[in-house]
Amino acid sequence: MPDALPVLYSFRRCPYAMRARLALHASGVVHEHREIELKNKPAHMLALSPKGTVPVLWLRAENRVIDQSLDIMLWALQQNDPQHWLPDDEVTRSDWLAQIGRNDGPFKQQLDRYKYPQRFGLKDDLSHRDAGAAHLHTLAAVLQQQAFLSGPQWGLLDAVQAPFVRQFAHTDPHWFAVQPWPELIAWLAAFEASERFAAMMHKHVPWQAPSPVL
Repeated sequence: MPDALPVLYSFRRCPYAMRARLALHASGVVHEHREIELKNKPAHMLALSPKGTVPVLWLRAENRVIDQSLDIMLWALQQNDPQHWLPDDEVTRSDWLAQIGRNDGPFKQQLDRYKYPQRFGLKDDLSHRDAGAAHLHTLAAVLQQQAFLSGPQWGLLDAVQAPFVRQFAHTDPHWFAVQPWPELIAWLAAFEASERFAAMMHKHVPWQAPSPVL
């Protein structure tokens, strides 16, 4: 593999890594994928990004590191955006970034506490589920008016949020399926049945650093 290719350190089930992979796939940017094991993180990844979370994109040609998923998405789409995921104007861009902030901030906090209450010293308190559901109702309301969160076609807003909505839905699939948000259910089902989802969830053997030449 050419030494100049960007390298993505990723973990298949991490929603942040998922959305980075979605954007890289949509952009067509050729890169090297390095799947990691969370209990055995590669020393090279930690040297690049000491915070130790995925995704991490190493731009070898520039010797530059991008270790925030949204920044990776924007970088990839700025290289090539054949599906027109990025907004065309600054007003839309500002509005989308505000919506992404609500997903990455309050909704992600509620999702974590709903899915992993023990991690936060909580009992099985469904108030976090209900608070997260309030955000999902706002998404469902958008989908009542248009085909996708981004507008008439799939775009950045969809790719950013879909992995987290999926994680929320899979925490209690029966409960999710009986809620009054049929448009959201259909949107998520279409995403999970799509070619982009299949490509993004392709299984990779965990990467191992090559042994030094003696």
